[in-house]
Amino acid sequence: AMDPQQRFFMECAWEALENAGYDPEKYEGLIGVYAGTSTNTYFFNNIYNNSNLNNISNTYALNKDFLTTNISYKLNLTGPSVGIQTYCSTSLVAVHLACKSLLDEECDMALAGGVAISVPQKSGYLYQEDGILSPDGHCRAFDAKAQGTIFGSGLGIVVLKRFKDAVNDGDCIHAVIKGSAINNDGSLKVSYTAPSVDGQAEVIVEALANAGVKADDISYIETHGTGT
Repeated sequence: AMDPQQRFFMECAWEALENAGYDPEKYEGLIGVYAGTSTNTYFFNNIYNNSNLNNISNTYALNKDFLTTNISYKLNLTGPSVGIQTYCSTSLVAVHLACKSLLDEECDMALAGGVAISVPQKSGYLYQEDGILSPDGHCRAFDAKAQGTIFGSGLGIVVLKRFKDAVNDGDCIHAVIKGSAINNDGSLKVSYTAPSVDGQAEVIVEALANAGVKADDISYIETHGTGT
C-alpha cells in the first residue's frame, strides 16, 4: 500500500545522511526534515479499485502529509518535521525554510527536498488550449516557440548545516547558500500559472539583500524554465 514516492524518499534520506557521514542514532544534535511530495498517483492506479478502503483508510503510507514525519520516526530524527506543498517550487521552498530553521537554531542539521513519481511511468495527457501542458509533448524553455510544459519524475535531497558548524566538524561542503527569499505574486499576473514580472524581480532583490551580494557579483544563473 505504500506510496512509491515515500519509499524512494526514505531510501534517499538514509543515503543522504550516509553520504554526509552521519549516523542519526549517534548524532547528538537535532535533525530536521523539510520536504514535499506530489499527488499519490500510485494509489489511484493500483489500489483504489482493488482494495477495501475501510481497511486501509488509516494507512499513513498512503497520505502525502506523512512524508516527513514518517522519515523522522523511522530514522529517529528529533528536529522539526514539516511537510511543504507549494507545487513546482516545493523543493526550493523546503530548502529555504530548512535554512531558516537552522539559523533560528531549531535544528542542527536538516534534510530538505522533494519527490514526484508518476504512475504509470509512461502515459499521455489531455491537451487544453491556454493550459500549462505542451500540445506536442515537448518543452521549449525560454524559446519563442514555447507552448507549454510536460511533467516528469524525480527526487532530490540535500543535507544542510550552519556553515560554521560544517567547517568545525570537518564536513565535505559541496556548496554554501548565501541567502534566499520567497514571496507570492497575488493576483497581479495574467493567469494563475503565470509568474508576474514584478513579483519575480522583487523576490530576486530580496534574496540578493539577504545574501549580502550585488547583482554584478553573480556570474552564473540557473532558473526554473518550463516553457509556459
